[in-house]
Amino acid sequence: MDLYLNGKRAVVTGGSRGIGFAIADALAAEGAQIAIVARDPDRLATAAARLGRPGVRVLPLSADTTDDKAVRAAIDRVAAEFGGVDILVNNAATPAAASAPRDLADLLDDDILIAFDAKVLGYLRTARAAAPHMIAQGWGRIINISGLAARSVGTVSGSVRNVAVALTKTLADELGPHGVNVTVVHPGWTVTERTAEHVAAYAAARGIAEETAQAMLAKGISIGRPVAAAEVADVVAFLASPRSVAITGDAIAAGGGARGAIHY
Repeated sequence: MDLYLNGKRAVVTGGSRGIGFAIADALAAEGAQIAIVARDPDRLATAAARLGRPGVRVLPLSADTTDDKAVRAAIDRVAAEFGGVDILVNNAATPAAASAPRDLADLLDDDILIAFDAKVLGYLRTARAAAPHMIAQGWGRIINISGLAARSVGTVSGSVRNVAVALTKTLADELGPHGVNVTVVHPGWTVTERTAEHVAAYAAARGIAEETAQAMLAKGISIGRPVAAAEVADVVAFLASPRSVAITGDAIAAGGGARGAIHY
């Protein structure tokens, strides 16, 4: 299926590794021009080299999405270099899966505020900067990568920040008449280059063996295994395409299915 992404101009935050890199790679494979935004210049350079392919331009930009001026400067740079912005994938956030759950008495304000600033406000900042470019051309796609922690218990900070990405619906209703679709993708336990690190942290936080942690995590997945980052990226690539026009304001779960849960 042709996704009609050839020549589209995409920004992927948190695009230097993990799910973000997989998304950037999937979009590049479809012929999109890619700007990847992350904080570490060295990691960005390495990722940009890996993404490069004939006919695809890759622009690595170092910026912290908790800094509104840096976000605006990054989006302005993309618009200047590429001639506009068609697609924004919001992915920059610290994974919450490895966090040790805290009891209420031990829960700190910063557990919420730091996670909220990076993910929810970070997504809002980038959308606020990119949307005018999309409105001006009458077309665009914004995909917010949230997480299945929005639908399950675990850490308060993980659940709160993912539920708050429901700002997507408000943006979808406002931007829809301008040809801009806004959606949420909820990955679950996803295999990336950091999986071993996260499983180890998850196990340590709960005082269990790593093999037990892996079994626990897989047991709750309908397909019986964690989803690969590239498989999440396939979902995002479709949502970024003109073919996804019928989907906006909604959340798409991309975690291999949650056993026993019904979400319609």
